[in-house]
Amino acid sequence: MNPYVLSILLMSLGLGTTLTFMSSHWLLAWMGLEINTLAIIPLMAQKHHPRAVEATTKYFLIQATAAAMILFAASTNAWTQGQWDINQMSNPIASTITTTALALKVGLAPLHLWLPEVLQGITLTTGLILSTWQKLAPLALIIQTANNTHPHLLTALALTSTLMGGWGGLNQTQLRKILAYSSIAHLGWMILISQMAPQLTLLALSMYILMTTAAFLMLNNINSTKTITLASAWTKAPTLTALTCLVLLSLGGLPPLTGFMPKWLIIQELANQGLAATATIIALTALLSLYFYLRLTHALALTLTPQATNSTTPWRTLTKQPTIALSLATILATCLLPLTPSISTLTA
Repeated sequence: MNPYVLSILLMSLGLGTTLTFMSSHWLLAWMGLEINTLAIIPLMAQKHHPRAVEATTKYFLIQATAAAMILFAASTNAWTQGQWDINQMSNPIASTITTTALALKVGLAPLHLWLPEVLQGITLTTGLILSTWQKLAPLALIIQTANNTHPHLLTALALTSTLMGGWGGLNQTQLRKILAYSSIAHLGWMILISQMAPQLTLLALSMYILMTTAAFLMLNNINSTKTITLASAWTKAPTLTALTCLVLLSLGGLPPLTGFMPKWLIIQELANQGLAATATIIALTALLSLYFYLRLTHALALTLTPQATNSTTPWRTLTKQPTIALSLATILATCLLPLTPSISTLTA
């Protein structure tokens, strides 16, 4: 892609997200979401592969449907209540439609079926943008409207997402689909706590972005998109493979890695709010996600690719890709747990 065109598209992504962040009017927020969607469409279809075009078409239709629902809900609220303020979504029908549309936009279960298929059809770099940056604007709107949404609706969406995110990834062999189900499960944790402690939602989102960025960059660096190709990664890049195992376990929330921090604080907050049953259910659903992360770790660290006796071991390759972002994301995705007291104090 032409670098000037790429720069315009990336700046449009930033503009759309920033516009949604800064707006208090539903029309401006909707405009930001639309700019975001239109900016990422060329990035998704740049390979001109049939699967990429199919994924782009699915993504466009889903996002257009969600945007139409948001516009309809905002118009309904303005018609009945006489205001377009995002924080004043007081009409219950409009609030429910808005929450459903935003859940469709980010891929919350049971409206999640498009996300694994779309992520499977695009490159790892574009998948990273779709899994991280594209979730910022809808999640900001979910947090702003959480106080006007029925709590049982958000809790149901959150628990369903953690369950389906763990369950759906159990039998997957495509790494992009596994990361898509991982995204669904992590979104469930963020949505569950959004009404009680929005600052924990932002913390969980920040930690998820760090860990997912590290995971996508590592898979892109070792050029792996299937679990079967992970077995040959050890002979090519042993240090990077060991770090990939740590990042995957951090995504699963295993202590003493960074991913344990948001889960720990969210479960603690749920217990303090008297929701011990909800905390127990979401902790049990996290075990499903941890299982397929452990399966990937086993494929990376304890499995060697089958080779004929006359074949040679792949030579350790030196990458030509920039590794500064990968190094920084890996350090942050594995070593932030000791800073939990300081971070929790800042978010209190």
